[in-house]
Amino acid sequence: MDEPGSAGHAVFDVAESVRRLPETAATMVADHRFTDDETASARVFRVYRPTPPHYHTTCDEYLYALSGRCRMQFGEAAPVEVRPGMLVFFKRGVVHSVPEILEEPVVFLSVDTPRRGPRDIQFVEAGTGTPDSFMRQPD
Repeated sequence: MDEPGSAGHAVFDVAESVRRLPETAATMVADHRFTDDETASARVFRVYRPTPPHYHTTCDEYLYALSGRCRMQFGEAAPVEVRPGMLVFFKRGVVHSVPEILEEPVVFLSVDTPRRGPRDIQFVEAGTGTPDSFMRQPD
C-alpha cells in the first residue's frame, strides 16, 4: 500500500486491505482508511451486525459493494438488497441503516466527499448506538 505523498498519487491494494479486516469485531463496523484528505476520504469497511438508522452530517457517501449481501434502508422507503457490484449513493443527512445481513462478509469500498471523520455519526433513536459502538476509533 502506498500513502499519498508529495507526488499527488498513490496505489492501494484493496483486496489485501479487505483480507486484513478482522473476522469479528465488538463494533458494528470496522474500516481501513486509504486516504483521509479534507476534500475526500476513501476506505474499505466491513459490516458485522445490523446497523440502526443513522446519518452523517459532513459528507455524501458512495458505497461500492465488494462482497456479501445485505438489506439497506433509506428513510421510510422499503429496504433494498445490496450485493457485490452495486453502487449505493446517499447525501449527507439521509437516514440509512442495514437492518439485515443476508450473506457475510458484507464489505464496501467507500468514498466520502468531503472527508468523513470517524466520529461523524448521528443515531436517530437515542440509545441505539454511539460513535464508539459503531466503528473502531483511532487510538
